[in-house]
Amino acid sequence: MSRFLAVAATFTLALTTACSDGAKDSGAAAGEQVVNLYTARHYDSDNALYERFTRETGIKINRIEGRPDELIARMKSEGANSPADLFITADAGALWRAQQAGLFQPVQSETLTARIPDNLREPGGNWYGFMRRARVVAYDAAKVQPEEIDDYAKLADPRFKGKICVRSSDSVYNLSLVGALIEAWGPARTDQWVKSIVANMARPPEGGDRDQILRGRRWRM
Repeated sequence: MSRFLAVAATFTLALTTACSDGAKDSGAAAGEQVVNLYTARHYDSDNALYERFTRETGIKINRIEGRPDELIARMKSEGANSPADLFITADAGALWRAQQAGLFQPVQSETLTARIPDNLREPGGNWYGFMRRARVVAYDAAKVQPEEIDDYAKLADPRFKGKICVRSSDSVYNLSLVGALIEAWGPARTDQWVKSIVANMARPPEGGDRDQILRGRRWRM
């Protein structure tokens, strides 16, 4: 089976286990099966999976989109009356926040357990990771050699003083990255690395990924 098909099959099973029999205030016709999907993702590849799922099952997907924290706040405010069947986001940190808020209920699936590695699923079955994303460094190839930034540790080198643009420290992406580094390096080394990154910043952190790249065009290395 190709990687795409494996992902698609896994995703289908995840949706089916969460599917409601009724409309649950989703605006669907009576008796129509619907998955109310709260999603913080906005990728064409996801839409292709949704369309395939509907073709193969006849189950409609009612998509509600927003930022992770906005969707978490919405589900909390909706409480027990929330129509949400499934929550999809782009970072495990957001899943952790939703779990801490008590918004999940466990799903046990032999197929999901068999196909998704232990490190990509919550032990109690509260969430499953079906895709992995790379945290990459964008750089000017005319000014930086690949071997200079092929390891996160190298970004702390004084060579990059005044040259690094990054999102703010409260970005869930950065929180997840630092958490992963603490697990890999330990607190002491990670603490020193973070301090070195701050010392190398070109400006106070602000904006999203595209903002860092646009501002990075002004670098002089």
